[in-house]
Amino acid sequence: MAEAEEERAPPSDEEQQQQQQQQLSSSAGGPEDTQPTAPTESTGDTQPTAPTESTGDTQPTDPTESTGDTQPTAPTESTGDTQPTAPTESTGDTQPTAPTEGKEERAADVGAARPQRSDISVEPSLDQFKIRRFFVLRPGTLKQAIKDVEALVDEEVDGSVHSIWLMAEVDHWNNEKERLVVIADNSLLVFKYDFVMFNCDQIHRIPLNIIDRISHGQFSFPKHSLLQREGEGLRLFWDRLREPSFISRWNPFTTDLPCITFINHPVRSISDTFASLCDIQNFQERLKEAAQKAHAMKPFPGKANGVLVLKQQLHIEAYVGLMSFLGNQNKLGYCMARGNLGF
Repeated sequence: MAEAEEERAPPSDEEQQQQQQQQLSSSAGGPEDTQPTAPTESTGDTQPTAPTESTGDTQPTDPTESTGDTQPTAPTESTGDTQPTAPTESTGDTQPTAPTEGKEERAADVGAARPQRSDISVEPSLDQFKIRRFFVLRPGTLKQAIKDVEALVDEEVDGSVHSIWLMAEVDHWNNEKERLVVIADNSLLVFKYDFVMFNCDQIHRIPLNIIDRISHGQFSFPKHSLLQREGEGLRLFWDRLREPSFISRWNPFTTDLPCITFINHPVRSISDTFASLCDIQNFQERLKEAAQKAHAMKPFPGKANGVLVLKQQLHIEAYVGLMSFLGNQNKLGYCMARGNLGF
């Protein structure tokens, strides 16, 4: 019994000091040896005790260094593993900015790509609306008209057809009238064609071998006339020795004048097809070539062979012209849609 009591006797002061030193050395050497893993273990397992001992007893810079080294990763791990509210906070801090910027950029792109209302003309212009009212622009109308006038050409008298043109005639009272013009081997045929009923109302045949002069230029009127006409025209002359009589000059329906005048059709700018069909300059060249060939093949007695081309003003002897003013403004000489009526 005495020996057991001696063995259980408390250790001496020296032994206690040695044990304390060993504990201190072990506690001081532990963090240094396990520095990469200490922050993770202490954060998850021993957060209340380990930081307190290391902060109070050991170096004050070790926690700072470990915090700086592991700060980006530790909150992420703890947020994903332990705290259920951390994703909500991070979502509230980061998500609102990126979608907002994306929406603003997309809205700006859509706004830039979307045309403004002021740039779009909702209604067509008045000129385009008026041009679309011509019956010659209806699908298939022009083809049918060309087919009809070609059937009226007499090959024995006129020869074969060279070209067909869509023109407007200006009479001696300044009235505009829609016309289809055919250049053949021997004749120039001017058709008054009804594009509404698809019927030819009148044919004016002019032999090419009697045409002796072609004039083109601006229009002119008497000094005290109230009429005006812009643009250029083309006038054909034949039988220059015969002057029109007084009755013929003052009769608006006369057809025995030794000249005829053409201008561009209003639909010439609607498409390339109509631009070539209504080209008055090309018409002049083709007519000159056909007339010279006709003069060479069938010379007219008492006329010089050849055609003289002049650039001069085309005079129209009309003064008041109330009838032509109303007719030209309302395009009464053309086949157009006029409300419920077309004529």
